[in-house]
Amino acid sequence: MPTLLKNLLAATAFAFAASALCAAPASAATHKKSVKTTHPKATSVVAAEPHEDEPDVTDSAPTEYNCELGNKVTIYHNDKDAEHIAIRWKKRLHRLTRVGTTTGAQRFENAVFGLIWIGIPSKAMLLDSKQNRQLANECKDAEQLAPAPAMAPQAPSNNNNTH
Repeated sequence: MPTLLKNLLAATAFAFAASALCAAPASAATHKKSVKTTHPKATSVVAAEPHEDEPDVTDSAPTEYNCELGNKVTIYHNDKDAEHIAIRWKKRLHRLTRVGTTTGAQRFENAVFGLIWIGIPSKAMLLDSKQNRQLANECKDAEQLAPAPAMAPQAPSNNNNTH
């Protein structure tokens, strides 16, 4: 019987100790501020949008471009600075720097935002180099939208050389 009594006392002590441990956090919680813990995978990381001061276009001449899908782009040229343009895209002004080409196309880039403006005599386009996609295509200013002048018909040639 001594072992039975010993086991009974040990079980009772264990039960009291367990109940004391369970009750301690509940009573301590009423006196401490609750602390929120989050799982590291539960937090979402939001990439900060690149920041750059908008360029001053006070002395610049604007050129409006109408693009496919109803997109609009405004380019600001400053005759005193042929190496840069400002472009208004989605209600924001960006400064782009000229990049040399071998084809004669006008190419300007803004590495911070990944914008690339390419202009050729018949149209222009705006690209996003960070997402590898076109933002605006078939962009034409008023001059490019004007119908081409009709070509005068050529007079028929008199090649009646019968020798």
